[in-house]
Amino acid sequence: MTIVVASTDRALLAERLRLAVTRLGRRLRRQAGSGLSPSAVSALSTVVRHGSLALGELAAHEGVKPPSITATVAALEAQGLVAREADAADRRVSRVTATARGRASLQRARGRKAAYLAARLAGLGEDDLRTLDRAAGILERLLAEDG
Repeated sequence: MTIVVASTDRALLAERLRLAVTRLGRRLRRQAGSGLSPSAVSALSTVVRHGSLALGELAAHEGVKPPSITATVAALEAQGLVAREADAADRRVSRVTATARGRASLQRARGRKAAYLAARLAGLGEDDLRTLDRAAGILERLLAEDG
């Protein structure tokens, strides 16, 4: 049996998903307790994931202009979460690397967020958990399509 969803139903579903994802994101940021802005957490995550990056590379990964990433990196550096050093091949280029403190901070924040979600999931039945598992896979697939 094929279910046809009207375009208005898709629009309503899109709005419900947007709202739910936005609200969940806000709650997870509060749970993280890192005190970092969302852009700082994103930049730190990118540096941890990719390793040493030039500021321009980091800006490209984050989809921001170089002056924005310079300010974000300065804030992370001031807290000891990243270290900045001159590129060995081109001394005019600054490279950013996560410090042990930065990696540990990110891991703690991720752990707190996962614990928050696990606590919420603990109250759900098997049917709801299977539905969420399927939905998570669908969302992951949609995000992968965007690159």
